Amino acid sequence: MLERSINVFLDLPVNKMVDIACEAESLGFSKCWVYDEGLITRDPYVTLAAMAQKTSKIKLGTGITNPFTRHPGITAAAIASLNELSEGRGFLGVGAGGSLTLDPLGIPMTKPLTAVRELIETTRALWQGETVDFDGQIVKFASASIPYPQPGIEIWLAGRGPKMLTMGGELADGVALDFLYKDSLEEWVALIRKGGESSGNQARICYSTMIVTTDKALEEVRPHMTYRLVNTPEVIRKRIGLSDEDVNAIHKAMSGGLEAAGKLVKDEWVEPFVIMGSVDECVKEVREITNQYDIAEFMIPILNTSEASRIMEEVNAVLGQV
Repeated sequence: MLERSINVFLDLPVNKMVDIACEAESLGFSKCWVYDEGLITRDPYVTLAAMAQKTSKIKLGTGITNPFTRHPGITAAAIASLNELSEGRGFLGVGAGGSLTLDPLGIPMTKPLTAVRELIETTRALWQGETVDFDGQIVKFASASIPYPQPGIEIWLAGRGPKMLTMGGELADGVALDFLYKDSLEEWVALIRKGGESSGNQARICYSTMIVTTDKALEEVRPHMTYRLVNTPEVIRKRIGLSDEDVNAIHKAMSGGLEAAGKLVKDEWVEPFVIMGSVDECVKEVREITNQYDIAEFMIPILNTSEASRIMEEVNAVLGQV
């Protein structure tokens, strides 16, 4: 059965974020990821702890955190504490991070592939109750241990580059594919499977994008396509008819805010990245994608948290039929 999850941007007071998690649980969503974007969001661990105390079933974790803003040992301890508090519902979502998080803190993204690998390997050892001595290129431990081991916590890796996705298949319990060009899904899934074959690992796959069934939903997603489109590889830009002039115009308009830049985003540039159409059309497409690529989880990013209730209900109308 397809697992349904949400990923929420922590831009509301913590008690409001807790309400969203409670509603998601009542609607049948089985997992709640929360963004870790440094200074511009509420603290993810405070928020996750508050969610844990008001929910009873939904799994809770980061979506995603990185190896740079916190020492991986502190992250391991935080997730272990969350897992203890929630009685086994904690998980760790990790990736390399990005400029939105790291730039305001003056933290460089140094050797991201190595940093994520070292985080995964040392975190698992700490959760197993091992004493960790590790002199890595990025991560270092000196006789470190967690006196309340929490073995079995899942680690999910989110990434876009081929090396990161291959490593996810090799090491992680699951790999999250977020807002990717749909026609490239086969290529990305193959990389994950290739990584798994190298180690004997069988990583599950989470696919994340918006489900757009109304004009309002389309208008909400349009601004969030701006930064994705300007960073889209040239080969894909050509396929969707996005010229260099279009990219430059969107990039220039972004200085006036995402809403302003979003007005330049055409429908035909959105559709290849999202699930869009009538409810029945979206049900059919989600079913085809999840069956073809053996997707275990479908994650909905809640990009407008003030409209979270409506978004979850609209999405549930689709995912509830898959």
